[in-house]
Amino acid sequence: MTIRGTSACRIACAAVLAILAASCSEGTPEPASLVVKGARVWTGNPDQPWAEAVAVDGAKILAVGSAVDIELLVGDDTEVIAADGGMLVPGFIDTHVHFLDGGSALASVQLRDAASPDEFVSRIAQFAESAEPDEWITGGAWDHTNWGGELPRRDWIDAMTPDNPVWVNRLDGHMGVANSLALSLAGVDADTPDVDGGEIVRDADGRPTGVLKDNAMGPIVDAIPEPTDRQLDGFLDAAMQYVASNGVTTVHAMYDGTSDTWRGLETYRRAHASDKLITRIYAMTPLSEWPRLVEDIAEHGRGDEWLKTGGVKGFMDGSLGSHTAAFLEPYTDMPNDRGFLLHPLENLREWIAGADAAGIQLNVHAIGDKAIRDLLDIYHDVAEENGAKNRRLRMEHAQHIHADDIPRFQIQGVIASMQPYHAIDDGRWADGVIGEKRAETTYAFRSLIDSGAHLAFGSDWYVAPASPLEGIYSAVTRRTLDGRNPDGWVPRQKITVEEALRAYTFEGAYASFEEDRKGTLKPGMLADMVLIDRDLTSILPETIRDAVILKTIVGGQVVYSH
Repeated sequence: MTIRGTSACRIACAAVLAILAASCSEGTPEPASLVVKGARVWTGNPDQPWAEAVAVDGAKILAVGSAVDIELLVGDDTEVIAADGGMLVPGFIDTHVHFLDGGSALASVQLRDAASPDEFVSRIAQFAESAEPDEWITGGAWDHTNWGGELPRRDWIDAMTPDNPVWVNRLDGHMGVANSLALSLAGVDADTPDVDGGEIVRDADGRPTGVLKDNAMGPIVDAIPEPTDRQLDGFLDAAMQYVASNGVTTVHAMYDGTSDTWRGLETYRRAHASDKLITRIYAMTPLSEWPRLVEDIAEHGRGDEWLKTGGVKGFMDGSLGSHTAAFLEPYTDMPNDRGFLLHPLENLREWIAGADAAGIQLNVHAIGDKAIRDLLDIYHDVAEENGAKNRRLRMEHAQHIHADDIPRFQIQGVIASMQPYHAIDDGRWADGVIGEKRAETTYAFRSLIDSGAHLAFGSDWYVAPASPLEGIYSAVTRRTLDGRNPDGWVPRQKITVEEALRAYTFEGAYASFEEDRKGTLKPGMLADMVLIDRDLTSILPETIRDAVILKTIVGGQVVYSH
């Protein structure tokens, strides 16, 4: 195997020879602490896109080059990993996870693939059998489209859970269903008024069915007892182990409105202080509480290579599946409904302007085309008001973009932080919800890249699997989960494997101002790497999801082995 391109070979050889020359000038060359050899190395570095081996010195990359050159850096104590032709890539960066909630969900009732109301009910009933009296049953991540679209109701589960309050969320986190006990504990009944930016779903007599959407979920969420520090530590450990098994070395942990973000930050700091982090974390806090983050930064700083703060997460609207995403025109299947914004625009403008002026990075959720346009307008106005600077504004999800607004991402410098797995999930039913015309620029990966915009990928875990391999498969094939789109749902929006890899590596680093230390494999960068059992660029796209993560390396240490 040889490095592709003569110029790349010269660069690689020159780099390794320079390292050896510097070492020899000081005496015996210092061997690498870790070497991965026999690999198809996709570096993400345009000056040296491919290589055969990588040498690591401690937590950073020492050299990237040919097998022969890197062999010169192997000493008696060097840990050597034989890749046997596997693919080595920069560590995957998941730019959108709900990290502690995901860890909690691993230990909760599992409803994501429940295919019928009966299965939904039986899984909750079975889980309740082992629950302690008065213990809340949470999690779930159910999807009512699996059984035709009927929303669950409290009377489905009341008889099976008389001693346990139940609050199980839909997979997108924008609505959930409670049993009668949970509603009672939360004080939600027929007399509870509706709230702006949310909905209490009611029966013909005006009584709550148990389903609450977006801002209406607040009373239930507030009624759930806070987890202990020990439980939170367990959630974090479970989450880190899970993402490491999927090749993820950095996560951007989002505020999701359903847990105490500040306690989450304390949990991350507790683990960091004890040297227990195996995942690098960029922790977001709530947009509306940006002044508190300014105070926190003044006290603690913005962190280091393991734990970083400095970004806030906000919400414009809800989700497509819950019909709470805000659209310019009505939903195709609900002609009287356009969704809604979760906060008044004047509040969002005030929060975003204040945070931006204070040097805080904005990461704001927008899904419907109205929410996307409104956010782009706010970002434009704030940039003009606060002046030019390297702000790297982010839009989380950016799912259903009006065609006229696609060029604005590049023009305004807005990063599209998107989750490709949603495309093959929502693609099963989205045409019926918004129509085929609007779907043409839904999950518009190709259009955004062609426009010159920055596109960063993530998962939205726990909503979707935190698996970059699944995400790459989704972006490249756009084959929906039901198998009905073998050529891809909206195939014109497909991208290449290398474009998807870049979105999970360099672009993820760019989205957090860290492209100078991660996201590519070159000397001096953090030694965050992932070994995959096959070269994703040379196999049939439909087999990408069958690839296996063999090893995940963070800071030169193997944190996961298959």
